[in-house]
Amino acid sequence: MQSELLSDGLPLYLAFLLSASAHEAAHAWSAQRGGDPTAYRGGQVSLDPRPHIRREPVGLLFLPILCLASWGWPMGFASAPYDPRWAQRFPHRAAWMALAGPAANLALLLCAGFLIHLGILSGGLAMPERLGFASLVAAVSPGLWSVAAKLLSVFFSMNLVLFVLNLIPFPPLDGSAAIQLLMSEATALRYQAALRHPALGWVGLAVAWFLFPPLFRRVFAFALGLLYPWMV
Repeated sequence: MQSELLSDGLPLYLAFLLSASAHEAAHAWSAQRGGDPTAYRGGQVSLDPRPHIRREPVGLLFLPILCLASWGWPMGFASAPYDPRWAQRFPHRAAWMALAGPAANLALLLCAGFLIHLGILSGGLAMPERLGFASLVAAVSPGLWSVAAKLLSVFFSMNLVLFVLNLIPFPPLDGSAAIQLLMSEATALRYQAALRHPALGWVGLAVAWFLFPPLFRRVFAFALGLLYPWMV
């Protein structure tokens, strides 16, 4: 049991922690570029997980480890602070800040996909007989290539999860703020006011909980087709 937790659980947790940290760092960087230094002053413009864990120890440390030990899957949450007055003054900048997090996850999954193909071209990795969330690529021989295969698989899949999940346009997910780019600033301000209703966050999470699994299955299949186009 302990060996399985180390071989499967540790890569999953590392992928979650580093991917979530990159996601929040991108939010913080975008806000700083847009004129809000709140997250920058808190140390969140960093790929180092430590400032993000200090801000959300439950969401990035205790909850994902508990879920991993109980269900085999790390569930958690994180956040980057921002000035709501800045968001009200510049709703489109706030929308770009919201998009920056999923964009970071997209960049990471593209990097993982590139490294998977590089490993295949080098002869150290190969397409596995059976594709899965944590087995997108297999090592030709044991050793470091096995570690690389596991890490690249979970990094690709975890960042795809964070990318798709956060683009769902329901609060408190990033997609709910990103759609302000499609609105005039006056409409975006009214929309922001409506989003501040406390019940909407819980409703949004419930909708996302039911919407995400079928949505992700389709996106995951599409991503596998792009990763291995010769399968189609």
